[in-house]
Amino acid sequence: MSLPVHGRFPFSPITNRKDYSWPDGKRLAMFVALNIESFGFGLEPGPAFGAALPMPDQKNWSWREYGNRVGLWRLLSLFDEFSMPAAHLVNSVMYQTHPEVFPALRARGDEIVGHGRTNSEKQGILPEESERNLVNEATAEFARNEKTRPTGWMSPHMMQSHCTPELLAGAGYKYMMDWPCDDQPFWVNTKSGKLLHVPYPLETNDFGPTLTLHHDPVQFTDTVFRQFEEMSEQCVHQPLVFSISLHTMIFGQPHRLRALRQLFRSIFSHQNFSRVWLTRPGEIAKYCASLPAGVVPDC
Repeated sequence: MSLPVHGRFPFSPITNRKDYSWPDGKRLAMFVALNIESFGFGLEPGPAFGAALPMPDQKNWSWREYGNRVGLWRLLSLFDEFSMPAAHLVNSVMYQTHPEVFPALRARGDEIVGHGRTNSEKQGILPEESERNLVNEATAEFARNEKTRPTGWMSPHMMQSHCTPELLAGAGYKYMMDWPCDDQPFWVNTKSGKLLHVPYPLETNDFGPTLTLHHDPVQFTDTVFRQFEEMSEQCVHQPLVFSISLHTMIFGQPHRLRALRQLFRSIFSHQNFSRVWLTRPGEIAKYCASLPAGVVPDC
């Protein structure tokens, strides 16, 4: 029997790879990704807290919008409290719907990662030409407003089509974050050249544990802390990426924010924190691209 394959990269056991260190001899690259998203009123898809209502479902639209009106600002304040750099996975339509967001991100010097036009559409089911238009339109909107374009992309809902990597590489992206199968960056093959994959989490992503597994905030932050503790020991033997993904409407809620603050306190005071490179995914991608060929797992 033969199974369909993607042909993007070969199987590579993490124990068989070359060793390297992050800048300044650090061994664990850590970044926080914050999802900042806009949803059309009465449109799906979109996350729902509890049962979805018949459209226009103002309840769940309002819960999502809480993240933009309140949660985002509380999270940015918390990041400032810990001098925490961040990467923001942003829908390009936010420039029209929530323009006040961007001066705050620029003031922090944070990275903007392309995250489609809106999470009210599914990138991965679009015809190729429509998906190309989506990528190009979003990229142009970022470039027009930020005077520079993003180097990284994370698809809305992490939903890619068979041609998404080609479209991203063809549009000039340097890395993507849609294939959560590794704790190290690796190169992905596309018809338009190589594209780096930077690890982006599922299990330390607040979306699934909160909305699917129904974990309370302390369960989630305990999970993230255990992940940090284990990876901060494993990284002695091989460089690793430890990432946390948050959504403004989820961990921007006050009771969850309380648990997140304690998580950051625990990580920053940990005996192994000296091994951590506190960074952003774009800096990880740039560093990996500077390493000799074959050091980062290749396609």
